[in-house]
Amino acid sequence: MKLKGRAWKFGDNVDTDAIIPARYLNTSDPKELARHVMEDADKDFPSKVKAGDLLAAGANFGCGSSREHAPIAIKAAGLQAVVAKSFARIFYRNAFNIGLPIFESDDAPDKIKEGDELEIDADKGVIRNVTKNEEYAAKPIPPFMQELISAGGLIEWTKKRLKASQPPT
Repeated sequence: MKLKGRAWKFGDNVDTDAIIPARYLNTSDPKELARHVMEDADKDFPSKVKAGDLLAAGANFGCGSSREHAPIAIKAAGLQAVVAKSFARIFYRNAFNIGLPIFESDDAPDKIKEGDELEIDADKGVIRNVTKNEEYAAKPIPPFMQELISAGGLIEWTKKRLKASQPPT
């Protein structure tokens, strides 16, 4: 899997309330969640982000509550992936469960600046900053997790597996 897009930059300890404020948890509609993604961190972010963009952040991204709304809002806003130094454990799992690629990198988040053009090779675990002509290492996404992402998340992956196991009619 290869991704390419413009970077948006956030810091350390971005919690799920910053990703999608609790006042919007009365809906699970991805389009509605996307209208409010990251608005408490940057009130104009939902109107600035474009489909295909990437999000870069520091350590402990997605900390706080275990809400699935956070990765859903990111994905629904058109962000292709998140690159961070580390992810909160539950956010990490929720991201893959809904088909949002995430990449852990020790170097990339410090060196990426907002607006940089990035290319990510998920198979090799390489993040290339086209703007700066630099490369950073990321933990490659294991093949099974790439299957989840390609399928659109755990539910879609499970549906495909169940359909494949059905005898032809």
